[in-house]
Amino acid sequence: MTADVLAQIDALQTSYIAALDSKNMQGWLDSFTADGSYICIAAENEEQGLPLALMMDDCHERLEDRVTYVTKVWAGTFEDYQTRHFVQRIACTPKGGDLYNTVSNFSVFYTDSAGNTGILVTGRYVDEIAINGTGAKLKSRRAVMDTNVAPRYIVYPI
Repeated sequence: MTADVLAQIDALQTSYIAALDSKNMQGWLDSFTADGSYICIAAENEEQGLPLALMMDDCHERLEDRVTYVTKVWAGTFEDYQTRHFVQRIACTPKGGDLYNTVSNFSVFYTDSAGNTGILVTGRYVDEIAINGTGAKLKSRRAVMDTNVAPRYIVYPI
């Protein structure tokens, strides 16, 4: 594993969480490859092999739909909240070619419109990352939540 590869993976992670924390859904979408996928699932469902997920965007078109729902369809219909993501990469292994498997721990805090802050969710990202001449992109991201039930509804991806 080269320092350049790790730097590109970390830059991807930083741009991903910066997009979410600034509610830049197009920036979030730009973190994925053209055949990328995103799944947000409870650890219990993951461990039991149950396909029930909070968000299951298994192709790029569904990622695009997620952006449309958050920015247009649901806009103004929910109490908005601010997120702050904290991420720590704990593993990175080459998969072959330009692909790498990574695991990162995450915690996401939220602040509601009244200024109250709490932990929204913790867990781990299980990623397949593609690196090419233009940088790193997510080919797949599984956000595996430690808990089954968050303290509030979740609108934005984790």
